[in-house]
Amino acid sequence: MSDPDSGEFTDLSNPNAPVRGYLRRSSHSAADCLILTHGAGANCQSLLLTTLADAFCNAGLTVLLCDLPFRQSRPHGPPPRGSADRDQEGLRAAVEAMRKLEGGRVFLGGHSYGGRQATMLAASTQHLVECLLLLSYPLHPPERPAELRTKHFAALHTPALFVSGTRDGFGTIAEMESALSQIPAHTELLPILNTGHELIPRRNREEFSAEVVSRFLSFLNTIG
Repeated sequence: MSDPDSGEFTDLSNPNAPVRGYLRRSSHSAADCLILTHGAGANCQSLLLTTLADAFCNAGLTVLLCDLPFRQSRPHGPPPRGSADRDQEGLRAAVEAMRKLEGGRVFLGGHSYGGRQATMLAASTQHLVECLLLLSYPLHPPERPAELRTKHFAALHTPALFVSGTRDGFGTIAEMESALSQIPAHTELLPILNTGHELIPRRNREEFSAEVVSRFLSFLNTIG
């Protein structure tokens, strides 16, 4: 396992799901750690993730941006059919690596597909992490609102903050609010005005990241 102050990070302790990405370490000792991963068409160096990583690190958290196993296998394109289980194992390996490296709590989340895999993993493994951060959860495919991706919500007992754009074609704010009522754990929804599924605005990115960080830290205070 590499242990840099920041930069490229690799953990090969799980050969079936190696952890690869970028680690941004807080200057605080025993800092809490936030693991973030990407959507189906991106990688861990997306503008959304790197912008939030900077803001969370400045707020005192260590941040690991990691590529899911499908992205490690192919640099471009969506995840192939049947990759979800391996991608979830990749997130599990990332959590295990960060628990060895950092002394604080571990939080898990991601954008779109990556966030969905995080919720599915947490629903199947209670107490895996202390909290989830879901960015643009893909509630349903665009223009197909009946095809909800919520079957596992009833088994999700990990507190979760959802962040969604008010113009997201994968789920309206009203649809998200209805879906979150199925989750037995404490949840909150942060709407981001005038943004779509990409979530990050073209302007005022610092204000956006500051809002997400502030709301997430406040959310952590509510769950203890």
